[in-house]
Amino acid sequence: MAGIAAANHRYRGREITAADILYIEELIAANPGASRRTLSKKLCEAWEWRQPNGALRDMVCRGMLLMLDRAGEIVLPPVSYVRHNPLAQRARPAPMLLDTTPITQRLRALQPLEFQQVRRTSDEPLFNGLMEEHHYLGYEQPVGEHLKYLVWAQGRPVACLAWSSAPRHIGSRDRYIGWSGEARRGNIRFLAYNTRFLILPWVRVEHLASHILSRMAARISADWEAVYGHAIYFLETFVDPERFRGTCYRAANWQLLGLTTGRGKDDQTGRPNRSIKEVLGYAVHRRFRQLLSESTK
Repeated sequence: MAGIAAANHRYRGREITAADILYIEELIAANPGASRRTLSKKLCEAWEWRQPNGALRDMVCRGMLLMLDRAGEIVLPPVSYVRHNPLAQRARPAPMLLDTTPITQRLRALQPLEFQQVRRTSDEPLFNGLMEEHHYLGYEQPVGEHLKYLVWAQGRPVACLAWSSAPRHIGSRDRYIGWSGEARRGNIRFLAYNTRFLILPWVRVEHLASHILSRMAARISADWEAVYGHAIYFLETFVDPERFRGTCYRAANWQLLGLTTGRGKDDQTGRPNRSIKEVLGYAVHRRFRQLLSESTK
């Protein structure tokens, strides 16, 4: 059995004390033959470690246990089996056969626009296929909390938007909000990150993109709460200035917060290794700073 740690560890903002490690060792000893997954669920239940929607933070807990095992603080049981990962060999979304007749009328003539949240619906493959075929970054399956939208006009899709959980740390955004590290760790779930925005290439309607962003900002918090049980107070996105000017975001009153470092979340060198992007943000709630800075204890 591993010994008690001389120094505390941290994982995903949680401090892991010597007493915590002793508890985990006793849990492993009390459940001989239990799998790593079973141990993780038991620990989540004992610590009341849950997501805002009430589900156990099983994957986060397993990552913490693996970290402690690698650090020599605990000894996990051997891996009992290797789970098939369908994402590792996921087939790319198939191209979609659609009417590509140009849409060029004025925005007023295109109304009313219909916003459809398509995650876990029969239209999700349409969204995936359009992103794969027409977005310059292609389709990427989001992880964590996320929503996908199709925007329709006169029975035809005209745009796609994807939103996901926000990155844990962006210096310019964190300075703009003014929250502490503790508040950020506890309240990051109240931010949504616009990972993809696509106006279909045969759609050329002036002011459409900024209009869609404004409409999205007015509804996304309610949609997120309906799916995940909590509101959204702030939106953010990245714009690559080498490709785009971000005109539609600025026209929809998004604010330039600063620039990324160009290092990525897993950087170990401290040097830029990718393009530096503009960070844009939009306050969904007028008291966003106060709400995001509140203690979660």
